[in-house]
Amino acid sequence: MEHTFVLDAWALIALLQKEEPAAGRVHALISQAQTDEQLQLLMSLMNLGELFYIVGRLQGKDEAHQTVADIRQLPLTLLEATEERIFAAARLKMIHRLSYADAFAAAAAQEFQATLLTGDPELIALADHLSIENLRQNTQS
Repeated sequence: MEHTFVLDAWALIALLQKEEPAAGRVHALISQAQTDEQLQLLMSLMNLGELFYIVGRLQGKDEAHQTVADIRQLPLTLLEATEERIFAAARLKMIHRLSYADAFAAAAAQEFQATLLTGDPELIALADHLSIENLRQNTQS
């Protein structure tokens, strides 16, 4: 049985900063995805852009570029910001209080009927509307 997860910027920042329990869970899924074809990890390019600017702001442009290069080596499918995805994210933002980048993560979870991995309170608040795994609590779905 295939299982699909969407990672937002929060999930990868937690991994980079070794923030537990989130980092352990994300690391375990990445490791599993390297050998398990039934496990699919996805991330919107909008969320990768968010990660890029956060790392760049905190650690500089060179570190941001290196972080993106490292992420591109992971068993992670990066989702283009197609017209359909842009408007799906915009529809979510119309209804819910969340950042535009977070709306892309939520829209991807809806599109792929995936579990969204996050510790972001704005996204956790959507648990009635999407499958969310709260990485702050180490609850697996």
